[in-house]
Amino acid sequence: MPPPRVNKIPRNEDSAKDKKGTLDIPLKFLDQDYQELKKNCILKKERYVDDKFPSDSSSIDTNNELGLDMGQIKWLRPSKIVADPQLIVKGVSRFDYAQGSYLGDCWFLASVGALTFREDVMNQVMPADQSFGEEYAGIFHFRFWRFGNWIDVVIDDKLPTINGKLIFVHSKTSNEFWPALLEKAYAKVCGSYADMHAGLVSEALLDFTGGIHVRFEPAKASIDLWSLMDRAAKAKALMACGTFQGRTSENTVLPNGIVQGHAYSVTGVFKVTCKEKPVRLVRVLNPWGKGEWTGSWSDNSLLWNKVSEKEQSKCRSLVNDGEFWMSMEDFSKYFEDIDICCLSPDFLDSSSKCSWTSTCYNDSWVAGTTAGGCLNNKDSFWKNPQFRVRIEALDKECAANAQCPENILVSLMQNQEKRHRSDVSNYAIGFSVFAIPPEMKDKKLPDKFFNGKRPVADCGNFLITRHVMKFFKLEPGEYLIVPSTFNPNESAKFILSIFTKSESQKTNKKPQMTYV
Repeated sequence: MPPPRVNKIPRNEDSAKDKKGTLDIPLKFLDQDYQELKKNCILKKERYVDDKFPSDSSSIDTNNELGLDMGQIKWLRPSKIVADPQLIVKGVSRFDYAQGSYLGDCWFLASVGALTFREDVMNQVMPADQSFGEEYAGIFHFRFWRFGNWIDVVIDDKLPTINGKLIFVHSKTSNEFWPALLEKAYAKVCGSYADMHAGLVSEALLDFTGGIHVRFEPAKASIDLWSLMDRAAKAKALMACGTFQGRTSENTVLPNGIVQGHAYSVTGVFKVTCKEKPVRLVRVLNPWGKGEWTGSWSDNSLLWNKVSEKEQSKCRSLVNDGEFWMSMEDFSKYFEDIDICCLSPDFLDSSSKCSWTSTCYNDSWVAGTTAGGCLNNKDSFWKNPQFRVRIEALDKECAANAQCPENILVSLMQNQEKRHRSDVSNYAIGFSVFAIPPEMKDKKLPDKFFNGKRPVADCGNFLITRHVMKFFKLEPGEYLIVPSTFNPNESAKFILSIFTKSESQKTNKKPQMTYV
């Protein structure tokens, strides 16, 4: 049998600056060039019409899964909806919009709420070279990170309405349109508006940033999760969370105001003093733009009367805008998971003595050759792509100051490249990590290596999802990471990202994403 392919992390992590698919040179989605299209519209003195995302039912809901009466829908440009349309009114805010009642894309809008805290990232997603003012031509563009590449997405500004009202996300300020246009651009990437129905916040968080994603289950977290969230907030990470699913697929509102099976933005963490004792709070935003928690530390909770006016002035609000505070204990009780996405994993440790380095691999599982399935498939598991990583020993100062004991983060994302998001049937994916004996340091590992071999770490359960991640602690040495689908002979492209902790004085630079 031929030996499996083994990939070693390169020592030189510098990538080409002029690589296509970067923020500087994003790929043109569906081969549409924003600058050329806009230039032609200005020369011809006409408004842009996007023939690749037409103003008809195909762009909304081909199979009528949303239950809309297509005959009532009219696609209108903002100037036909209001007299003075603006892209942005008085800055971008998490309070600008409310979710539409026809589309279950709270996972996307919860991520948008988190995005509004990062002006630099928002400017990447929504370039500043566009408005309804001078040189307006009915054309806009947005940028998203998709499976290792930044793409530039062009849209026209025709929006679906019924009786002159937007049917999907809408701004609370009637003449502000950035939320609706951003949602339309993402719907185009997904294939249609209906293709955005239901999802995980991690998808949009990654598509907004191309960053590092970690997920925790608050009730099961083995670390001080509030402190980690506090560090993430200070690092300007994007955070969102989701509640437990109820007995039905509907968004049931509990008596305490929490919506079951719903995504929220995490918009802040804060510590107050109540009866001379510290209380750790989490601030959460409902993308509906209304509907709040009514328990302890909610807007009208009497507990606020026991907090100093100075601390109240910093965080308390009595407006029914969908945003509320709750204790970390209640947050852990009612929210099933929290997703954190940041441009660097350095927030995992507050110590400046430690930093993280990273490498990403674009690869694939191919039926019949490199799609060996999980460890249950003893005869074919070895055929999966293999990736080597070395864990370095940390000096005492770095190890002593590290608030996160884990020293490696592994992230696996599959990509089956379907035009419509709802057509994608993700495989159950995961990965296993094996220690490599010193005597096998420079050898490829054949099938016999895995016979009776137990991994020293793994992702846990294989999950039917686009993305899985796990971070854990490994002793210094060399390891082999084997990503796989659960079943053999399942073909898909994937991106494997490996982040390892190192000493800051050795690297002297921020970690960067390198694709191999």
